[in-house]
Amino acid sequence: MAKQIIHTDKAPKAIGTYSQAVKVGTTVYLSGQIPLVPETMEVVQGDMLVQVRRVFDNLKAVAEAAGGSLADVVKLNVFLTDLAHFPLVNEVMAEYFAQPYPARAAVQVAALPKGVPVEMDGVIELGQ
Repeated sequence: MAKQIIHTDKAPKAIGTYSQAVKVGTTVYLSGQIPLVPETMEVVQGDMLVQVRRVFDNLKAVAEAAGGSLADVVKLNVFLTDLAHFPLVNEVMAEYFAQPYPARAAVQVAALPKGVPVEMDGVIELGQ
């Protein structure tokens, strides 16, 4: 199957050698999103709540550009520089997702691009 590169101006452009997402068949692989404002490519100003929401908004924009939505996410990976923020991620995630929730992993990492505290990537299945 041919791969299709997904791009939208409603999410931050890639800051490295990657695509916002790649679609193969009915599966879409979402690249990691950090709390960048698409229009300025700067980290969103605000506390952790604001930053987590920005990440979900960015993922949502890419999902929609691929012809899907966050409801189509089957796997979500959450990277945090401090797992103490895990309950907040759960709280915000409940604003963006309904049951049944996607499979998920949450991992504490030493550092993330641009010094941000959170990054997420995921997989969408459009053939549901």
